[in-house]
Amino acid sequence: MGECMLAALSLDTTRERARIVEFVRAQLNAAGYSRLLLGVSGGIDSALAAALCAEAAGAENVLGLMMPYRTSNPASEADARHVIAQLGIQSDKCDISEMVDGLVRRYPDMTPARMGNVMARMRMVALYDQSVAFRGLVVGTSNRTETLLGYFTMHGDGAAAFKPLAHLYKCQIRQLSAAMGLPSDLIDKAPSADLWAGQTDEGELGFTYDEADQVIYLATQQGMDALAIAEQGFDLAVVQSILRRMRQSAFKRAWPPALDPVG
Repeated sequence: MGECMLAALSLDTTRERARIVEFVRAQLNAAGYSRLLLGVSGGIDSALAAALCAEAAGAENVLGLMMPYRTSNPASEADARHVIAQLGIQSDKCDISEMVDGLVRRYPDMTPARMGNVMARMRMVALYDQSVAFRGLVVGTSNRTETLLGYFTMHGDGAAAFKPLAHLYKCQIRQLSAAMGLPSDLIDKAPSADLWAGQTDEGELGFTYDEADQVIYLATQQGMDALAIAEQGFDLAVVQSILRRMRQSAFKRAWPPALDPVG
């Protein structure tokens, strides 16, 4: 099976679009807000989240914040601006370079991984500051695949008031994005957090999102173990790597543990 998409992951895009739009409106109503904001990176997840938010709340009530670092690929900002213009949402740009560099100067031995976490958290600092100024809810853009892999930064891109895409696998993000008319070059480009030159999600993970989607589906929704999944045509080492990431990152998805009240 390998690279082939499971039929079970084929999305009824019309139904799902309506369902997510209703979910977004319900979150706004429950919180007593009418506006939304999110980071628009030039990637497909944030583009889809922005499109759904614009449909749910009206483009004039959505703010897309671009937050590049000085080494970010200029093409990412160009893609973000293209999406913002297509959707007609409000936009702003906050360069996080000085925020990040101040901490890097204090800890000059900082590794690329640590620096990537700092960037993600600085971006969320900027978003939550602007949520006050804009009077809007911060929208998360994480999908199900990267969430279950733990491929996010706690209190960084993992933070949000709500997450309208967290139930969708990466392949379903592409399906819904195509159905909503988002740019094809955005849908097809290699996913990247744009944390350093040449960085891609799949290169860092060591397997493709197509593989991860199917393995996670078979493990979480069909209850299969590693050997049973491998028998479906997947490389056992890849299956074990994906399941190991899921186990090791479980703490990132849990509410911080605390003791019960005394007495």
